[in-house]
Amino acid sequence: SYDLGSFYLSEFKGTLEVQLMTDTTVMKAAAPLETPWGAPIVWGETRNSAWRRAKFAQREIHTGLLTVVVGTYARFIRRFLSSAETYFLPGQTVTYYILTDNPRSLDPPIELGPDRELKVVPIAELPGWDRLAYRRMTLLADAIRNPIGHEVEYIFCADIDQEFVAPVGEEILGQLVATLHPELYGMPRNAFPYEVEEVSSACVQEDEGDYYYTSELYGGLVSEMYRLARACSLLILQDQANGLMARGLEESYLNRYLINHRPTCVLSPEYSWWDSALAADVPVQRLVSLGRQCEVLDKQKREEQKC
Repeated sequence: SYDLGSFYLSEFKGTLEVQLMTDTTVMKAAAPLETPWGAPIVWGETRNSAWRRAKFAQREIHTGLLTVVVGTYARFIRRFLSSAETYFLPGQTVTYYILTDNPRSLDPPIELGPDRELKVVPIAELPGWDRLAYRRMTLLADAIRNPIGHEVEYIFCADIDQEFVAPVGEEILGQLVATLHPELYGMPRNAFPYEVEEVSSACVQEDEGDYYYTSELYGGLVSEMYRLARACSLLILQDQANGLMARGLEESYLNRYLINHRPTCVLSPEYSWWDSALAADVPVQRLVSLGRQCEVLDKQKREEQKC
Protein backbone atom coordinates (compact mmCIF):
# COMPACT_ATOMS: atom_id res chain seq x y z
CA SER A 1 0.00 0.00 0.00
CA TYR A 2 1.00 3.63 -0.44
CA ASP A 3 1.74 6.26 2.18
CA LEU A 4 -1.25 8.27 1.01
CA GLY A 5 -0.95 10.87 3.77
CA SER A 6 2.59 12.01 2.91
CA PHE A 7 1.86 11.85 -0.84
CA TYR A 8 -1.16 14.10 -0.66
CA LEU A 9 0.35 16.51 1.88
CA SER A 10 3.18 17.10 -0.56
CA GLU A 11 1.05 17.19 -3.69
CA PHE A 12 -1.98 19.14 -2.56
CA LYS A 13 -1.20 22.32 -0.64
CA GLY A 14 -3.81 23.42 1.80
CA THR A 15 -5.17 19.93 2.43
CA LEU A 16 -6.44 19.74 5.97
CA GLU A 17 -6.26 16.85 8.40
CA VAL A 18 -9.82 16.02 9.35
CA GLN A 19 -10.82 14.47 12.63
CA LEU A 20 -14.19 12.78 12.80
CA MET A 21 -15.62 11.72 16.14
CA THR A 22 -17.57 8.48 15.93
CA ASP A 23 -19.16 6.52 18.76
CA THR A 24 -15.97 4.61 19.51
CA THR A 25 -13.07 5.98 17.46
CA VAL A 26 -11.41 9.06 16.10
CA MET A 27 -10.52 8.69 12.45
CA LYS A 28 -7.82 10.89 11.02
CA ALA A 29 -7.90 11.46 7.28
CA ALA A 30 -5.10 13.29 5.47
CA ALA A 31 -6.43 12.56 1.99
CA PRO A 32 -7.88 15.48 0.00
CA LEU A 33 -11.58 16.15 0.42
CA GLU A 34 -11.97 18.18 -2.76
CA THR A 35 -10.80 18.06 -6.38
CA PRO A 36 -8.88 20.96 -7.95
CA TRP A 37 -12.16 22.07 -9.58
CA GLY A 38 -14.08 22.05 -6.30
CA ALA A 39 -16.00 18.76 -6.47
CA PRO A 40 -16.16 16.77 -3.20
CA ILE A 41 -14.06 13.63 -2.86
CA VAL A 42 -16.33 11.38 -0.83
CA TRP A 43 -15.09 9.39 2.16
CA GLY A 44 -18.05 7.81 3.88
CA GLU A 45 -17.17 8.61 7.49
CA THR A 46 -16.34 12.31 7.17
CA ARG A 47 -18.51 15.13 8.48
CA ASN A 48 -19.17 16.26 4.92
CA SER A 49 -20.61 12.85 4.02
CA ALA A 50 -22.77 12.88 7.15
CA TRP A 51 -24.04 16.30 6.09
CA ARG A 52 -24.76 15.07 2.55
CA ARG A 53 -26.68 12.06 3.88
CA ALA A 54 -28.76 14.27 6.14
CA LYS A 55 -29.44 16.68 3.29
CA PHE A 56 -30.67 14.03 0.86
CA ALA A 57 -32.51 12.06 3.55
CA GLN A 58 -34.95 14.96 3.82
CA ARG A 59 -36.08 14.30 0.23
CA GLU A 60 -37.95 11.42 -1.35
CA ILE A 61 -35.45 10.18 -3.92
CA HIS A 62 -35.91 7.38 -6.43
CA THR A 63 -32.62 5.87 -7.58
CA GLY A 64 -31.87 3.14 -10.09
CA LEU A 65 -29.03 0.63 -9.85
CA LEU A 66 -28.27 -0.88 -13.25
CA THR A 67 -26.10 -3.84 -14.11
CA VAL A 68 -25.53 -5.95 -17.21
CA VAL A 69 -25.65 -9.73 -16.79
CA VAL A 70 -24.57 -11.96 -19.67
CA GLY A 71 -23.41 -15.55 -19.95
CA THR A 72 -21.70 -17.02 -16.89
CA TYR A 73 -21.85 -13.73 -14.98
CA ALA A 74 -25.37 -14.74 -13.95
CA ARG A 75 -23.76 -16.57 -11.01
CA PHE A 76 -23.08 -13.20 -9.34
CA ILE A 77 -26.67 -11.90 -9.45
CA ARG A 78 -27.94 -13.09 -6.09
CA ARG A 79 -24.88 -12.06 -4.13
CA PHE A 80 -24.93 -8.62 -5.77
CA LEU A 81 -28.63 -8.02 -5.14
CA SER A 82 -28.72 -9.40 -1.61
CA SER A 83 -25.78 -7.20 -0.62
CA ALA A 84 -27.39 -4.17 -2.29
CA GLU A 85 -30.56 -4.83 -0.31
CA THR A 86 -28.53 -4.49 2.87
CA TYR A 87 -26.12 -1.69 2.03
CA PHE A 88 -27.10 0.32 -1.08
CA LEU A 89 -28.99 3.49 -0.15
CA PRO A 90 -30.70 1.96 2.90
CA GLY A 91 -34.06 3.57 3.58
CA GLN A 92 -34.36 5.01 0.06
CA THR A 93 -36.53 3.93 -2.88
CA VAL A 94 -34.45 1.88 -5.31
CA THR A 95 -35.20 0.09 -8.58
CA TYR A 96 -32.76 -2.57 -9.75
CA TYR A 97 -32.43 -2.77 -13.53
CA ILE A 98 -30.97 -6.07 -14.77
CA LEU A 99 -30.05 -6.02 -18.45
CA THR A 100 -29.63 -9.69 -19.31
CA ASP A 101 -29.59 -12.17 -22.16
CA ASN A 102 -31.04 -14.83 -19.83
CA PRO A 103 -34.02 -13.61 -17.75
CA ARG A 104 -34.43 -17.15 -16.36
CA SER A 105 -31.26 -16.63 -14.32
CA LEU A 106 -33.45 -14.61 -11.92
CA ASP A 107 -35.71 -17.59 -11.16
CA PRO A 108 -36.87 -18.07 -8.50
CA PRO A 109 -37.57 -14.38 -7.85
CA ILE A 110 -35.40 -12.64 -5.28
CA GLU A 111 -37.28 -11.36 -2.23
CA LEU A 112 -36.89 -7.59 -1.90
CA GLY A 113 -37.52 -5.18 0.94
CA PRO A 114 -39.98 -2.26 1.13
CA ASP A 115 -39.56 0.43 -1.53
CA ARG A 116 -37.40 -1.91 -3.61
CA GLU A 117 -38.25 -3.14 -7.11
CA LEU A 118 -36.55 -5.33 -9.69
CA LYS A 119 -37.00 -4.82 -13.42
CA VAL A 120 -35.53 -7.15 -16.01
CA VAL A 121 -34.60 -5.65 -19.40
CA PRO A 122 -34.00 -8.42 -21.96
CA ILE A 123 -31.07 -7.88 -24.36
CA ALA A 124 -29.69 -9.90 -27.24
CA GLU A 125 -27.15 -12.59 -26.40
CA LEU A 126 -23.64 -11.16 -26.15
CA PRO A 127 -21.13 -14.01 -25.82
CA GLY A 128 -17.76 -12.92 -24.56
CA TRP A 129 -16.74 -9.97 -22.37
CA ASP A 130 -14.87 -8.28 -25.26
CA ARG A 131 -18.03 -8.13 -27.33
CA LEU A 132 -19.95 -6.67 -24.39
CA ALA A 133 -17.36 -3.90 -24.13
CA TYR A 134 -18.45 -2.65 -27.55
CA ARG A 135 -22.13 -2.66 -26.61
CA ARG A 136 -22.48 -1.76 -22.94
CA MET A 137 -22.58 2.03 -23.36
CA THR A 138 -25.17 1.70 -26.13
CA LEU A 139 -27.25 -0.63 -23.95
CA LEU A 140 -27.03 1.86 -21.08
CA ALA A 141 -28.08 4.79 -23.28
CA ASP A 142 -31.03 2.83 -24.73
CA ALA A 143 -32.19 1.69 -21.28
CA ILE A 144 -32.03 5.23 -19.88
CA ARG A 145 -34.01 6.59 -22.81
CA ASN A 146 -36.71 4.01 -22.17
CA PRO A 147 -37.78 3.16 -19.52
CA ILE A 148 -35.32 4.40 -16.89
CA GLY A 149 -35.40 8.11 -17.75
CA HIS A 150 -39.09 8.29 -16.86
CA GLU A 151 -38.89 6.30 -13.62
CA VAL A 152 -35.94 7.42 -11.49
CA GLU A 153 -34.06 10.60 -10.65
CA TYR A 154 -30.58 9.08 -10.32
CA ILE A 155 -29.06 6.04 -12.00
CA PHE A 156 -25.85 4.20 -11.06
CA CYS A 157 -24.17 1.65 -13.30
CA ALA A 158 -22.24 -1.14 -11.55
CA ASP A 159 -20.48 -4.31 -12.66
CA ILE A 160 -22.40 -7.40 -11.54
CA ASP A 161 -19.35 -9.24 -10.13
CA GLN A 162 -19.24 -7.01 -7.05
CA GLU A 163 -20.53 -7.16 -3.49
CA PHE A 164 -21.59 -4.34 -1.17
CA VAL A 165 -19.93 -4.95 2.19
CA ALA A 166 -20.61 -1.67 4.03
CA PRO A 167 -23.19 1.14 3.75
CA VAL A 168 -23.25 3.15 0.53
CA GLY A 169 -25.58 6.01 1.39
CA GLU A 170 -26.87 9.32 0.05
CA GLU A 171 -23.35 10.78 0.15
CA ILE A 172 -22.81 9.27 -3.33
CA LEU A 173 -25.61 11.25 -4.98
CA GLY A 174 -24.63 13.99 -7.38
CA GLN A 175 -25.13 15.38 -10.85
CA LEU A 176 -22.27 13.36 -12.37
CA VAL A 177 -20.48 10.83 -10.16
CA ALA A 178 -17.22 8.96 -10.84
CA THR A 179 -15.16 6.60 -8.67
CA LEU A 180 -11.38 6.68 -8.23
CA HIS A 181 -9.58 3.53 -9.40
CA PRO A 182 -8.21 1.83 -6.25
CA GLU A 183 -4.94 0.66 -7.83
CA LEU A 184 -4.16 4.09 -9.30
CA TYR A 185 -5.24 6.28 -6.40
CA GLY A 186 -2.29 8.45 -5.34
CA MET A 187 -0.23 7.46 -8.37
CA PRO A 188 1.42 10.13 -10.55
CA ARG A 189 -0.36 11.20 -13.74
CA ASN A 190 2.14 9.40 -15.99
CA ALA A 191 1.13 6.05 -14.42
CA PHE A 192 -2.49 6.32 -15.57
CA PRO A 193 -3.34 3.83 -18.34
CA TYR A 194 -5.07 6.37 -20.57
CA GLU A 195 -5.40 5.51 -24.25
CA VAL A 196 -2.32 6.97 -25.99
CA GLU A 197 -2.93 5.96 -29.61
CA GLU A 198 -3.82 9.21 -31.37
CA VAL A 199 -5.98 7.40 -33.93
CA SER A 200 -8.35 6.34 -31.13
CA SER A 201 -11.34 8.44 -30.11
CA ALA A 202 -10.37 7.71 -26.49
CA CYS A 203 -6.89 9.22 -26.84
CA VAL A 204 -5.73 11.40 -23.93
CA GLN A 205 -2.88 13.84 -24.47
CA GLU A 206 0.02 14.18 -22.01
CA ASP A 207 -1.26 17.50 -20.66
CA GLU A 208 -4.79 16.16 -19.97
CA GLY A 209 -6.32 14.26 -17.08
CA ASP A 210 -6.59 14.73 -13.33
CA TYR A 211 -7.54 11.27 -12.02
CA TYR A 212 -8.10 7.79 -13.40
CA TYR A 213 -11.62 6.49 -12.80
CA THR A 214 -12.88 2.92 -12.63
CA SER A 215 -15.82 1.65 -14.67
CA GLU A 216 -16.92 -0.55 -11.75
CA LEU A 217 -19.29 2.19 -10.45
CA TYR A 218 -20.41 5.52 -11.89
CA GLY A 219 -23.68 7.40 -11.99
CA GLY A 220 -25.62 10.61 -11.54
CA LEU A 221 -28.79 12.27 -12.71
CA VAL A 222 -30.46 10.30 -15.50
CA SER A 223 -30.04 13.24 -17.90
CA GLU A 224 -26.28 13.39 -17.26
CA MET A 225 -25.89 9.64 -17.48
CA TYR A 226 -27.70 9.57 -20.80
CA ARG A 227 -25.31 12.20 -22.18
CA LEU A 228 -22.34 10.19 -20.90
CA ALA A 229 -23.52 6.85 -22.26
CA ARG A 230 -24.55 8.32 -25.60
CA ALA A 231 -21.25 10.15 -26.09
CA CYS A 232 -19.14 7.13 -25.10
CA SER A 233 -21.14 4.80 -27.33
CA LEU A 234 -20.54 7.09 -30.31
CA LEU A 235 -16.79 7.17 -29.60
CA ILE A 236 -16.72 3.37 -29.38
CA LEU A 237 -18.69 2.97 -32.60
CA GLN A 238 -16.36 5.40 -34.34
CA ASP A 239 -13.33 3.37 -33.30
CA GLN A 240 -15.06 0.09 -34.13
CA ALA A 241 -15.73 1.34 -37.66
CA ASN A 242 -11.99 1.89 -38.00
CA GLY A 243 -11.11 -1.50 -36.57
CA LEU A 244 -9.97 -0.04 -33.24
CA MET A 245 -10.69 -0.56 -29.55
CA ALA A 246 -9.05 1.35 -26.73
CA ARG A 247 -6.79 -0.74 -24.50
CA GLY A 248 -8.94 -0.15 -21.42
CA LEU A 249 -12.14 -1.05 -23.30
CA GLU A 250 -15.13 1.09 -22.22
CA GLU A 251 -13.19 2.37 -19.20
CA SER A 252 -10.90 4.26 -21.59
CA TYR A 253 -13.85 6.03 -23.21
CA LEU A 254 -15.36 6.77 -19.81
CA ASN A 255 -12.12 8.46 -18.73
CA ARG A 256 -11.96 10.41 -22.00
CA TYR A 257 -15.48 11.72 -21.39
CA LEU A 258 -14.79 12.63 -17.76
CA ILE A 259 -11.80 14.75 -18.77
CA ASN A 260 -14.06 16.89 -20.95
CA HIS A 261 -16.97 16.76 -18.47
CA ARG A 262 -15.49 16.72 -15.00
CA PRO A 263 -17.60 14.91 -12.39
CA THR A 264 -19.43 16.98 -9.78
CA CYS A 265 -18.86 14.27 -7.17
CA VAL A 266 -15.86 11.91 -6.93
CA LEU A 267 -16.08 8.75 -4.83
CA SER A 268 -12.98 7.55 -2.99
CA PRO A 269 -11.62 4.01 -3.48
CA GLU A 270 -13.86 2.92 -0.57
CA TYR A 271 -16.56 2.61 -3.24
CA SER A 272 -14.53 0.41 -5.58
CA TRP A 273 -11.96 -1.87 -3.98
CA TRP A 274 -10.45 -5.30 -4.32
CA ASP A 275 -7.73 -7.24 -2.58
CA SER A 276 -4.58 -6.31 -4.47
CA ALA A 277 -1.01 -5.42 -3.62
CA LEU A 278 -1.57 -2.19 -5.54
CA ALA A 279 -4.92 -1.25 -3.98
CA ALA A 280 -4.93 1.81 -1.75
CA ASP A 281 -5.45 1.51 1.99
CA VAL A 282 -8.95 2.76 2.81
CA PRO A 283 -10.71 3.29 6.16
CA VAL A 284 -13.73 1.24 5.05
CA GLN A 285 -14.27 -1.12 2.11
CA ARG A 286 -17.80 -0.52 0.82
CA LEU A 287 -18.03 -2.11 -2.64
CA VAL A 288 -15.65 -4.96 -3.45
CA SER A 289 -14.99 -6.36 -6.92
CA LEU A 290 -15.17 -10.15 -6.69
CA GLY A 291 -14.14 -10.51 -10.31
CA ARG A 292 -10.95 -8.48 -9.91
CA GLN A 293 -10.04 -10.41 -6.74
CA CYS A 294 -10.71 -13.75 -8.41
CA GLU A 295 -8.29 -12.94 -11.23
CA VAL A 296 -5.31 -13.41 -8.89
CA LEU A 297 -6.54 -16.55 -7.05
CA ASP A 298 -5.62 -20.14 -7.77
CA LYS A 299 -8.25 -22.72 -8.68
CA GLN A 300 -8.88 -23.91 -5.11
CA LYS A 301 -9.33 -20.41 -3.73
CA ARG A 302 -11.60 -19.51 -6.62
CA GLU A 303 -13.84 -22.41 -5.69
CA GLU A 304 -13.80 -21.37 -2.01
CA GLN A 305 -14.75 -17.80 -2.95
CA LYS A 306 -17.35 -19.05 -5.45
CA CYS A 307 -15.72 -17.09 -8.25
